[in-house]
Amino acid sequence: MTSKTAAGRGSATSSGLMIRPTDLEAIRRHGEDGYPNESCGLLLGRVELTGGVRVKAVTSVDRLENERDDSRHNRFLITPATFLSADRAARQRGVEILGFYHSHPNAPATPSEFDREHAWPFYSYVIVSVVNGDARELNSWVLAEDRTHYNAEPIVPARED
Repeated sequence: MTSKTAAGRGSATSSGLMIRPTDLEAIRRHGEDGYPNESCGLLLGRVELTGGVRVKAVTSVDRLENERDDSRHNRFLITPATFLSADRAARQRGVEILGFYHSHPNAPATPSEFDREHAWPFYSYVIVSVVNGDARELNSWVLAEDRTHYNAEPIVPARED
């Protein structure tokens, strides 16, 4: 982790998740493609500090396979080996894992208790609701440092390149 990134995880106030509309659309499409099962992927980019405000600037979203063997309709799994491999690849590209996305088939775009129990603070968790195969509501969440609850994270549209 670079010192700039480490500073970004500290006391600076977060102003949200900055992400391009095309990346949000890619998340929605992945949710629809995976329906009726949960789909999942990574949010890659950089933490930027501007005037004491931390911004998670997403530069790309990477689709992953849901590696869960059972309950794929309401659970997803990214194995430790996949996470470590993706983290290494991201760092080689000069970015880091800022968070994860997954779909909730026929359920709201809010974290479940299962999601909370398996989440880590700092990371953004984008959830898209997919109802009968159509992507609907999409929200981002950040687990509180004490791990007792999520806080809604504003999604800030980024400019398309």
